[in-house]
Amino acid sequence: MGQANRPPARRARTRRRHWSLLFSLIVVVVIPVAVSAFYLFTVAEDQYASNLGFSVRKEDTGSAVEILGGITDLTGGGATNDTDILFEYIQSPNMVRAVMKEVDLVAAYSRPGDPVFSLGDDTRIEALSDYWARMVQVYFDRSSHLIEIRVKAFTPEEAYAIANAIRKESDRTINALSAVARDDATRYAREELDRALERLKQARAALTEFRTRNQIVDPEADIQGRMGLLNTLQGELANALIELDLLRQNSRDDDPRIVQAERRVDVIRQRIREERARFSEDSDANEEREAYSQLIGQYEALAVDQKFAEEAYVASLAAYDVALADAQRQSRYLATYIEPSMAETPLFPRRWIILLTLFGALATSWTVLTMIYYSLRDRR
Repeated sequence: MGQANRPPARRARTRRRHWSLLFSLIVVVVIPVAVSAFYLFTVAEDQYASNLGFSVRKEDTGSAVEILGGITDLTGGGATNDTDILFEYIQSPNMVRAVMKEVDLVAAYSRPGDPVFSLGDDTRIEALSDYWARMVQVYFDRSSHLIEIRVKAFTPEEAYAIANAIRKESDRTINALSAVARDDATRYAREELDRALERLKQARAALTEFRTRNQIVDPEADIQGRMGLLNTLQGELANALIELDLLRQNSRDDDPRIVQAERRVDVIRQRIREERARFSEDSDANEEREAYSQLIGQYEALAVDQKFAEEAYVASLAAYDVALADAQRQSRYLATYIEPSMAETPLFPRRWIILLTLFGALATSWTVLTMIYYSLRDRR
């Protein structure tokens, strides 16, 4: 009964804090969103995108056993490392400088009427590289080693030109890396081949100098000739001794023929001693020639050195040819699976996404600040 006679509650009145809360909502959320919407839909320039996709492949056919066994793989570890290098290179200032040789990036990215989404007045390489990261998005799938690039510009022609310049520079970079890999693979084999060739030249020069100094082409052939001469003299000595014995048996002791025969035997024996001496001691003091046995030893040593140098050169040449073939077989190349294209519809900036994201962030911030304010107020 008492509750029925209780007077009704008074209508809530709008207080000053309510107006302050509404004002803060307008200032923090409504006005920034409205200004952003006006800028996005009336001032911001349209942006066109050109997509590009490629991967680094390694042409490695492998051996016949590997092919039959199914071991060959078109993308080896070297190609994987090259893809990582290329991913970092595309985002570096060096790529910006390389593309600027093909496309005027300052003119392509400068829009005085759109200071927010354009390059601005600072056109130094550092500022241009930072803006490059906004306009060129690089996506790298490390599992498949595929690189996709989205290039944005204010005209479809400029987006296509920049994407095509990136593809050309990436292809040039991979070719340079492949050339470096080939040089590294063949450099050691080439150095070994050069050393073997120099060794062969020195061995041949030493043998030629030996022949010129001693005036002997082949001491082995020369010694065979001398041995034939010695055998002939031995035969002549035997015949002379027989004739001398016959004369002594059939003639008087004072027969002049016996004296002549003895002289002939002495001459032959002297010649035999001289020929034998040529194999063991110096026979011409003026020319200071070495003993013939030592001469043969020197010639054989030089001949062995030349033969070994020739075999080493042939082996080094074969190794160089194999290294060169392997280097050519393992060359890298850029496989483009998405060619740059000319865009027809401006997809950027994503105005509604930017606007909704801004509204959500500002509304959330305003709500949190409001809750903090009322929490502090209730504690008083």
